[in-house]
Amino acid sequence: MNNQPGGTKTDTGPRPQFWYGLPRGYLELDLNPTEDGVAELARQISGLPGEARERADQAFRLYATTVLLLRKQPVAVCALGMHPGGDGEASTSVLTLSAVPSGGANPTRVLAGMVGGNASDGMRPIELPVGIGFLTEQVRKTVAPGVPPEGQEGPVEGSIWQGTVAVPEPRTSSIIVVQLVTSSLELADDYRSVLLGTARTLTFTDPTAEADRGAGPVVPGSAAQAVRSDFG
Repeated sequence: MNNQPGGTKTDTGPRPQFWYGLPRGYLELDLNPTEDGVAELARQISGLPGEARERADQAFRLYATTVLLLRKQPVAVCALGMHPGGDGEASTSVLTLSAVPSGGANPTRVLAGMVGGNASDGMRPIELPVGIGFLTEQVRKTVAPGVPPEGQEGPVEGSIWQGTVAVPEPRTSSIIVVQLVTSSLELADDYRSVLLGTARTLTFTDPTAEADRGAGPVVPGSAAQAVRSDFG
């Protein structure tokens, strides 16, 4: 994957299955950190002053736990977002992109068959530069991070908004899943726009190859235009 469409082309590693653009305010996590990199980060944290070291250590442990969980799932990209909230506090969200095999079946037919079904959560088709996609969103309960208040049994629960765009990738019979999750329910409309904007940047064509051929006019409806329109 390449989060900078049209970026530098490399000859190492497996060929990416898709390319994408990240919205402003999102920082991509390294899901495959090296042992040396983790050790260096731990060393830097240990050298911080007391209070700062404690906060950094908590963030470091959360990052380590998140990486372990995501590496057990077909998640290819995970980015954390932080934006101003309506109440003056920062609003956080998690954006992930995954490539899910469809078991050899036609991915478009698999998704189309879910529209209107009991398990679809209101799934509906949408038009994207790469073709048809399928949008679904829901508000659900989940375990909230943190330690339960004293005297409370069981973990604390909270509500989250979860939006998902599923895009069939016919060449590999895979389904590219773009998902955005946030606990800021009041900003659901804004985050839906972020989700759709990210989905519009998806492309199955190597943008570096286009750059090697030289810059040309931006085709209306293309991924390049979507990047410019949605992310500046």
